[in-house]
Amino acid sequence: MDPRRHHSWLHPHLGTTTLHSPTPEAYLAALRHVARTLDEDPAWRLWWQAAGIPHCELGIVAENHLDHRRPSADIRKIKGNLHANFTCAAPAATARPAALLPLAIHEVTGIFEVIREAIGLPPLPPAPPLPALPEHLTDLQVTHRTLPPDQGPLEPQGYLTLTQIQEFFTDDPTR
Repeated sequence: MDPRRHHSWLHPHLGTTTLHSPTPEAYLAALRHVARTLDEDPAWRLWWQAAGIPHCELGIVAENHLDHRRPSADIRKIKGNLHANFTCAAPAATARPAALLPLAIHEVTGIFEVIREAIGLPPLPPAPPLPALPEHLTDLQVTHRTLPPDQGPLEPQGYLTLTQIQEFFTDDPTR
């Protein structure tokens, strides 16, 4: 494949819930950076081709640590593409994105391990070296959903139910 004619297979969509803390923009920037690096890596492209699915629409919702109990995941094939939405706990928003890269690598490769098991792909390739992350990111698009008013104790599965995670990015025009 001519590297100048690279077609993206991975389309990350980032979201966050908020409660009493600022949006974890730094962590979302690190997650996006990892996803874009995997998308451009030849070994990861070859690995994804084994799925026989042209694109992976990957939604990652960073939940406030007070909301997050355990990850929620929704993996479905829609119109020939894989739509996979996951939740994760957001670390403190005060850290610089570059300092969050090891955590983001662990999170994104963990998500792909779940996807791999769900659709029967071979083992994951190693994570490629990540290029330096710019300190100032101007094109970070994040879907924000605020929490509804307190409705009693949180469900044991975490804040976002399966239906909520399925619908989190429904009005995202890039999806």
